Amino acid sequence: MGSSITCLGGLLLTRPHYRGPMRWVDWYGDGSLYVLDVALACCALEFDAASSSAPAPLPPLEDRAQLAVIISGTVTDRLAPAVAAIVEGCEQQAGRRPMVISFGACASSGGPYWDSYAVTKGVDQLLGVDAYVPGCPPPPEALSAVLDRVAGRVVS
Repeated sequence: MGSSITCLGGLLLTRPHYRGPMRWVDWYGDGSLYVLDVALACCALEFDAASSSAPAPLPPLEDRAQLAVIISGTVTDRLAPAVAAIVEGCEQQAGRRPMVISFGACASSGGPYWDSYAVTKGVDQLLGVDAYVPGCPPPPEALSAVLDRVAGRVVS
């Protein structure tokens, strides 16, 4: 894959860390799980707290590595196609579907904004979701536990 990953029709996410609303994180520091946070609202701060121990800079993407896309925050109907395109772009680029994790009440169900005409009532209306992390906001430890579970690091 080289030293960068392209998602969303040309949006280039480079290494070391892309300093913007989205960045790849080598979660364990061994190239086994790469995580992309689609930071849409306040849950992104909890993702930052959970990923603060991730090493930087990132090594080149390993072919054997698992990919996870975290949707953190409120997905609006207007933003929904872009969120779906990010996941689809990552799938096309990597040649495999990333795990999709809904992080927080807003991403999972619309949260306190569920009755707004503009809020998508959960990212699962757009994409298949592999895991949900509940809470408003969910604690950073909850994200770490879910990633450990879906990456096979913890036996249930």
